[in-house]
Amino acid sequence: MAASEEMSSLFPIFILSVMGLFTVPWTIYRISNFTGMRKKNLNCRCSECVRAPKNQTSLSQKVWKFLTFSNVALVTSWLIIFVLFYYIKISTRESQPFDPFLILGLEASASDNDIKKAYRRLSILYHPDKNPDPEANKYFVDFIAKAYQALTDPVSRENFAKYGHPDGRQGMQMGIALPKFLLDIHGAAGGLLLIAIVGVGVLFPLMGAVWYLRQSAKYTGNYVMHQTISSYYRNMKPSLAPSKVLEVLVQAAEFVEIPVRHRDEVPLQKLFLIVRSELNLDPKNMKSEQQKFLKKRHPAFIKAELLLLAQLTREYNGIPPEMKADFDLVMNIVPRLMEELMKASSSCCISRLELLHIALIPRTVEGHGWLRPALSIMEFSQSIVQAVPLSARKVSERAANVSADGIAPFLQLPHFDENVVKKLGRKKMRSFQELRELSKESRADLLKTAGGFSQQEVEDVEAVLDMMPNISVEVKCTTEGEEGIQEGDIVTMEAWITLQRENGLIAAHPHAPHFPQVKDELYWLLLADQLANSVWTKQRITFMDESTSIAAASKIIGESVEGTGADDTEVNKAVKEAVQRVKGGARLVMEKFQAPAEGTYKLTAFCLCDTWLGCDKKVNVTLKVAKRSRPVLRPGVSQGEGVQLLEDGIDEADEVDDDADEDYESEYSDENDEDDEEEKERIKEATANLLEKDNDSSSSSSDDEHND
Repeated sequence: MAASEEMSSLFPIFILSVMGLFTVPWTIYRISNFTGMRKKNLNCRCSECVRAPKNQTSLSQKVWKFLTFSNVALVTSWLIIFVLFYYIKISTRESQPFDPFLILGLEASASDNDIKKAYRRLSILYHPDKNPDPEANKYFVDFIAKAYQALTDPVSRENFAKYGHPDGRQGMQMGIALPKFLLDIHGAAGGLLLIAIVGVGVLFPLMGAVWYLRQSAKYTGNYVMHQTISSYYRNMKPSLAPSKVLEVLVQAAEFVEIPVRHRDEVPLQKLFLIVRSELNLDPKNMKSEQQKFLKKRHPAFIKAELLLLAQLTREYNGIPPEMKADFDLVMNIVPRLMEELMKASSSCCISRLELLHIALIPRTVEGHGWLRPALSIMEFSQSIVQAVPLSARKVSERAANVSADGIAPFLQLPHFDENVVKKLGRKKMRSFQELRELSKESRADLLKTAGGFSQQEVEDVEAVLDMMPNISVEVKCTTEGEEGIQEGDIVTMEAWITLQRENGLIAAHPHAPHFPQVKDELYWLLLADQLANSVWTKQRITFMDESTSIAAASKIIGESVEGTGADDTEVNKAVKEAVQRVKGGARLVMEKFQAPAEGTYKLTAFCLCDTWLGCDKKVNVTLKVAKRSRPVLRPGVSQGEGVQLLEDGIDEADEVDDDADEDYESEYSDENDEDDEEEKERIKEATANLLEKDNDSSSSSSDDEHND
């Protein structure tokens, strides 16, 4: 039993080693992430963003922000490691190997006189006759006396010299890295605890799996309910105006879970009066319009719509205090819903089993989605993030003299309102792009003289303009291995989306002081036909994760260059250039689609941002599709090898495919169908005869035989 207790001290060492394998890399990863985030400030530094509630954190909020599960687990792991290290250090100090020279404080070359002198000196301190302390007496008997005997007795000294122990050779001891109470066969506590550990190790993962399966059956990968996506696809229309996007958005199952209390009736009526200007209601019959609005749908949908209208009109202070929590919940859900709504605009409604792959399903027979709903959804998303009313995007007769694109893009700048935009319009500043293209000196002079801005307000405007992205798009459509594009070809669209800012940042959080949560920029690339209202292909783009973009671009470019037959040097050079472009703020998008019928197609590549107004980019793309003249390669035939056509019109690849098709058909056809079997045999014999005659005769004679 003593040996078991001694060997059970290996358990702390085992636990320390296992925890170190996870804790040390985890700590390095967290420190590197924290250091990287500290190097660059991704937030807007204008005074409005600095004063925004989402950027104002108290001491208690900082503490709670730190006390996440990840941080608490990491700190706890290090505390356990330090405790185990201290315990192991104490344990090893108590169980040090027996060294008589070290105990007596002598060198290994000490003489007998030195040994006797050291023994007498220590006896004065620890001998029972000199020191009544029980611990001193125990130390004298177990160590000092035993060490003196080992160095003065010839046999003990010889054993120590040979085997390192005065008692001679010691046997090897092996232990189990388990605590000693688990090795106690006479007690029941260890067994019960072991059973409990095994039970927890099995039950907890099982319960987690059950919870995950229940959630996965209810939510998609983007944590949006399947019921919500199905509703979006049912309500999506080919021509969806931005003002109608809100009606579709609020029909989400997530909003049904928002509590609608009886005491919310009066606050909702007050909120309705505040935001009614955005509802396009008849002002002459406002009372009846109000009753109709409050009763036309589910109360949760009405509540969500009013809260979203309060965000659009910047009436956050008009929201009753008892509904502030509901407002924060709605705004936390909206970004995910907008992303799914964007996918729904270019996909068709399908069954529940296919909802996870729904973004890849086309809406039209040609395999295209709808363009107008996608543009409307992006406009609405921009308005929600920047808290700009949809009415401000309309170019009315009154606003036509102020701005050619409405006043909405101006309202996202700090300290701007409709009066400031009118004053700028009198100075012939009619578009937001014109304001951005001015030099800083000219813009500052214009804002001070025409807008009445102070120096601090001008600096705030400059900070936001420096944060706004400048997007450039390069698109080319090709067919791999071919010079032109023909009907039925698989067309590869390769697009480079480059983002630049005046402040030098690539990844950044947008200026959105009125949006209650931190929102990352999200971009969508659409290749669309505006006249046909169709989206040929789409791709979601983000500039926040550079490492993932580098890996994706390296893989795509490497495979593309290798497919042209280039050597390793050329491939590495192309990959290196792609990596440099990604680090410089570019993102590579590569999509494939099938070429349509012969003709010239005037397409447009849209790069749409879901957070900024006036930063979208579109590029014209001309796709020329020629009539089919080259053969369609079958699977398994290399394009470089080509397809050798026989003079009698039979393809050798067809002969191989016929055998494969014959096997495939026989697996699912009726084995008793003798007519089909005879037909197959006849075709095979005819093909063999034609091939044999082709080798022996001229091309003309073989053609005649084939025609006969």
